[in-house]
Amino acid sequence: MSKSDKYPAESGRRRFVKGVVGGAALAGVGAMGSATVNTLTTAGGVGGGSTIAMSIAHTGGPAPRGLPQIPLRVTDDGYIEGIWPETTTITQEGQEIEVAQEELGGRTYAGEWFQYCGVESQENIEPNFESDNLFRAATGSYEWQDETYDAGDRIHIDDFDDYTEWGNGIGTDGAGKPASVRWRSEDSDANLNAVVIRSEQIEQAAENDEWLSASTDQGFLAYLNVCTHFCCIPGYKQLAESARYDAADGTYCVCHQSVYDPFTIEESLFIARPRPD
Repeated sequence: MSKSDKYPAESGRRRFVKGVVGGAALAGVGAMGSATVNTLTTAGGVGGGSTIAMSIAHTGGPAPRGLPQIPLRVTDDGYIEGIWPETTTITQEGQEIEVAQEELGGRTYAGEWFQYCGVESQENIEPNFESDNLFRAATGSYEWQDETYDAGDRIHIDDFDDYTEWGNGIGTDGAGKPASVRWRSEDSDANLNAVVIRSEQIEQAAENDEWLSASTDQGFLAYLNVCTHFCCIPGYKQLAESARYDAADGTYCVCHQSVYDPFTIEESLFIARPRPD
């Protein structure tokens, strides 16, 4: 292919897929700390409030919850594309507002999943922001990627052919082949940083799970790469130090040692911050 907030802590979450392979039963989600949540939390804000997102699991460190998953698909010509929800108009607090929201895999997928850590103020998560939604290469994270792509190139399925054995000396070879990418960022002043991973674990889990079948494709999974603790940028298989925190095959944030498991998908209950109006 081409070379060319601290925000409120979650009050509960439930495990969706354990280790992704196999899991089915869900435990109960804890109740919110207050009976009602004002979704229009500021005079100039819209579209925030109590939100349930599908996330890669938080497994260690001070982060309050996992990193939100980005549903994706492989296009007919083999490029990897993030799915953005359809725009619809709803009424909140007696006011009509536009939101990005649609039913996918038996769940409600919404742009609110990404409204934290200041991301809510970026134009590229506004419901009507126009983008081709293709994942485009970032640089500096993985040697294989920098040898294959220039920054901004579209990533392609053919470049992941060795995903069942790929390794870089960190953790287990064949656990999953990653790419560091930007999403919905070509015509925006700010980037949405994300990670795409292709793994047999994801591929197998999607065979018997409605959500994963709809939100992953051919073993590809993606998530927004912004730590839910202090908004740093974590890394999957980037630092040997991650092994000290049982994260050699996980996603590790060097800033405060938060750890996430990209092969376990769970529900995260949190308060999405409102978008500026």
